[in-house]
Amino acid sequence: MIVLITLLVAIIAYGTFKYFRQKRFLTTLTEEEFIKGYRKAQLIDVREPKEYEAGHILGARNIPLSQMKHRLIEIRNDKPVYLYCASGARSARAAHLLKRKGYEDLNHLKGGFKKWTGKIKRG
Repeated sequence: MIVLITLLVAIIAYGTFKYFRQKRFLTTLTEEEFIKGYRKAQLIDVREPKEYEAGHILGARNIPLSQMKHRLIEIRNDKPVYLYCASGARSARAAHLLKRKGYEDLNHLKGGFKKWTGKIKRG
């Protein structure tokens, strides 16, 4: 029982640490904030191609998280980067990867594409 409690506390502490570390380099934007800035930024959909083709934010480029390490040359580090995925988890991981590679102005959509109510493009 003590081992289980210790494990639970460790998991909670790790999750809290990751959350606050992420807040230092990644800005989570509401849809309204995202709309205000994404046209002046690099808008990147980090979902897989089939998800992207089913519907994506107008103007977004598809650079899946699974390919991002090999496609960094496509992302400029002197312009803001606006990321999104289905729910926000993959875009947060993509931002972490970009931060490690020296990118600074990293933003992602709160709730991801599932919460998006703006214009979309299919195909």
